[in-house]
Parts: sequence; structure tokens; C-alpha cells
Amino acid sequence: MKEFMDFKDISCLLENYFLQIGMDPVMASYLNLFINIALLVLLIYLINYVLRRFVIESFKAFTNRTKTTFDDFLIKSNFPRYIAQIVPIVLVYYTAPYILVDHLYSLKVVLFVLNIYVIILIVWIFRSLLRTTKNYLKTREEFHDKPIDSYIQVLMIIIWVIGLMFIFSEMTGKSVISFAISLGAASAILLLIFKDTILGFVASIQVSVNDIVRIGDWITFSKFGADGTVTEINLATVKVQNFDNTYTNIPTYSLISDSFQNWRGMQESPGRRIKRAIFIKQNSVKFLNTDELEGLKKISLIAPYLNHRQKEIDGYNKNNNVDKTLPINGRNQTNLGVFRKYIDSYLHEHSAVHKEMYIIVRHQAPTPQGIPLEILCFSRDKRWENFEYISADIFDHIISAVPYFNLQLFEAPSGDDLRNYLASEFQEN
Repeated sequence: MKEFMDFKDISCLLENYFLQIGMDPVMASYLNLFINIALLVLLIYLINYVLRRFVIESFKAFTNRTKTTFDDFLIKSNFPRYIAQIVPIVLVYYTAPYILVDHLYSLKVVLFVLNIYVIILIVWIFRSLLRTTKNYLKTREEFHDKPIDSYIQVLMIIIWVIGLMFIFSEMTGKSVISFAISLGAASAILLLIFKDTILGFVASIQVSVNDIVRIGDWITFSKFGADGTVTEINLATVKVQNFDNTYTNIPTYSLISDSFQNWRGMQESPGRRIKRAIFIKQNSVKFLNTDELEGLKKISLIAPYLNHRQKEIDGYNKNNNVDKTLPINGRNQTNLGVFRKYIDSYLHEHSAVHKEMYIIVRHQAPTPQGIPLEILCFSRDKRWENFEYISADIFDHIISAVPYFNLQLFEAPSGDDLRNYLASEFQEN
């Protein structure tokens, strides 16, 4: 009590001086209050500045001696700066009652503002710790492809809700429990407001648990026009960098409610699939005669096959007394069948084609554009630019080889084709 009276005498020292020189008591009291507050603010600023410098420099010196990067991220998230503010707050909390002893309303306002600031400062400290944790976990290999941002955002929402509950309690004088009860009564409205956040949180958990998408995956999501690499998974959105360097934001819950294509399986497999077809004119398919077979035997890739296959066919026709005056009788080789075998041999010889995976050359059902001859194989190199080069190289060769087998590719007539046809008809007429 004596210490309180001594401090009060010191705080009122200037007021007594002003009264002695004949100043009005009210004016002397407020002028003394103003000067005391100004001196307190100056003292707090100096202490805060010194402590901030001291704490930050101490943290930097400490982090330079440690091997972990967690403390480095603490500095980047301003954790030392927030911690340094605790001492000035304590100083204000304990000195304000002495300075404002004769101004109870002002004391109440100062303590109210101070309590609100303490709550906000605590939220900032937790926010700093969460940001530090997020940045640190992103440097760890085992968390590199996990949606850490989603979980950190959920925790931040929870911390801010708790902080707002305490601020509400401070402003209204009601307990935090009563605020929570009121919050439960308004849960329907809150569910409507935070619908996307809740859906995003649930989706983030499912995406992580089921390993649907990872950061770094190449996905194609036609509904949102996304075709590129996942760079970020947040509570509300998934950020995709497209191959044209644009960005597309996809709602997180769309990853579990809609269908999309994830190319991770291709990237983890030994090869990348090449699946394309060329269309052969149906009227160019025919049986091969002896002269044509002899000509095709000059193609080294299929010469052994033609010799073996022709011996087998001749033996069958001879044993069954087949009349070969008509080519349709018995067994025969066709130019399309030989061409199909040539493509198969060519793919097995191609250095960029993965030989341990499927290599298929097949017919599909005839269409108005001709017979689709589909080539299915896998390239060893999965990189996009090299994959396209390999695919182009294979089909350049296949298309160029078509005329050697007396086959024709289907191509819709162009304007020049129609013009030449009409011109020839006009000349004949």
C-alpha cells in the first residue's frame, strides 16, 4: 500500500507543481495525465525497440548455431517480434492503474483495449507458429506432396474463431461458454456461410487419405480447362499451372465430386502409351500375287516372315488341292496383312519403343473413312517433348511406307480435288 502511495505521489508530482503555480485544478490534472501518458508511451516504445532488437538478434545468433531450419522460419514469420511485445504489455498493465488512478473511466478503456490487443497478439503468435510449421514441413521430403496448406488453414480458422469468442466475451462481459451456446444456435447460418470451407476441408482429407492428387501431379480437368501440374492444394482451391504457363484454380471438393484425369500412373510406369490410327482405303486392300510377294521380300524387316508364311500357305493349299486359278480360293496373303506385320516388326526394332510393354497393331471396325489400323505401343521416354518427337517419327515412317504395299490412305477431298475433278469433267464434255 505504501508503494502504491509512493508511486501515486510520483505520478502526481507535476500536478502538484502546476497547482503551486496557480493553475486550475482540472487543467492541472489533465495536463499531468497527458504528460504521464506521453512519458509512458515513449518508455514503452524504447523498451519495445530495445527488446525487439535484442530478441531478434538473439534468435538470429541462435539459429546460426543450429542445424534445423525450423527456427529460421520462426524469424521469417515474425515470431520473435511478437514475443518481444509481451514485456511492454505487462508494463502498461501494471503501470496504468497508478497513472489513471483518478480517471477510472479512462483506466477501464485502456485495460479493455489492452485485453483485446493481448487476445489478438496471442492469435498472431499461434499464426506465426502455424506458418513456421507449414514452411518447415514443406522442406521435408515426406510431406512434399501432402496438402499441408489445407490443414494449416483449418487450424487458423479454429484459432481465429476462439480469438473472436474471447473478444466477444471481453466486449459484452459474457462468458465464452455463453458465446459458444449462441454460436451453436446460429450453426445453420454458419454452415451456409462456411459451406465451401467445410466442403474443402472434407475434400482435402479425402484427397490426402485416398492419395487422389499430390502436389506435382499432372492432371487434366476438362470441366475447368485445366491441363498441367498441381502446384498448390489449399482448403478451398487446387492451383494448377497449365502448360501454357497460365493458372487454373479448381474447387477442392470438385476433385471428389467430378471426374478428372491424373497422369501420375503414366509418370510412374516404365513407358508412356502411343495410341493412334491411320485409315486405309478399303478398295486398296487385295490379295498378293507371286510377283508382288517377290517385290516385298526386298524389304528386310519382313523378308523372313514372308518366306516362312508363304511356305506354310503353299503347303496348306497343296495338301488340300486348292484351285489357285482364282486368288480367293484357299489361303492367301494380303497387302494389308503384310503391312500390319511390317509395322509390328518396325516397332519391335525401334530403339525408343519399350519392348517389355504392349506392342499391338490391330484392325478396328470399318468406318466411312476406311479401315482404322491402330498402333498401340509405349515409348521409353515419358517427357512430353520427347514423347511427341518419338510418336511423330514412328508415324512419319509408317505413312511413308504405305505406298510400298500398294495401299492408300483415306483423305477427305479438298477444294483443289473438287476443282480438278470438275475441270476434267468439263474437258471431257
